[in-house]
Amino acid sequence: MTTKQPVYSELRKAGAFIFVGVAQFAVLLIVAEALFPNYSVSNNYISDLGAICHRPPAPLNGCVFVQPTSSVFNGSIIFLGVFLIIATYFLLRSKVSMVVPVFTLLSAIGCIGVGTFTEATGTPHGIFSLLTFVSIGLLALVSYGVQKSPLKYFSIVAGVATLASLVLFMTGVYLGLGIGGMERMIVYPVMVWSLAFSGHLMALEEAKATPKSA
Repeated sequence: MTTKQPVYSELRKAGAFIFVGVAQFAVLLIVAEALFPNYSVSNNYISDLGAICHRPPAPLNGCVFVQPTSSVFNGSIIFLGVFLIIATYFLLRSKVSMVVPVFTLLSAIGCIGVGTFTEATGTPHGIFSLLTFVSIGLLALVSYGVQKSPLKYFSIVAGVATLASLVLFMTGVYLGLGIGGMERMIVYPVMVWSLAFSGHLMALEEAKATPKSA
């Protein structure tokens, strides 16, 4: 008799959830920036969109939540995290290397943490932001074996670019881009790669029927 082994069907589902999660975040990030009065991609942190602290228009010793920007940004990144958790579930059901769902899950936890613990919380927000940046950068690297040429090489470039930008950002080297510009150099390479990676997963063909003796 013949049985089917849909090895890649779970990867397709994972790709779909990654795509929706990342795509909506990319679009709503632009929306949030547009809704924030006098927002600067060079001088404002990305997380200022969730709660801005110790920079205008925030008071000297406090934070403000600019609406509807704060709700849009925080809701969007939490939504991204939830969809990455669902993608993790399908990745675990597939036959990919365990490190891929592990770093996907860590990225998800980081995203949810960033949206839940805004800049107003101080240290917790910093921890979740760092977790997100490191996890997604490493995810791009460890996903090398899941992808085909030339995407797997772009994956390495994106991961290295994100982690290198993170090191520069943390050491105060902004290359003339400003705080916000340098932070975007951490986020954008892996954001673009994530969309390509999700499309790659969705395009994978299911394994052909494998003959098996009755």
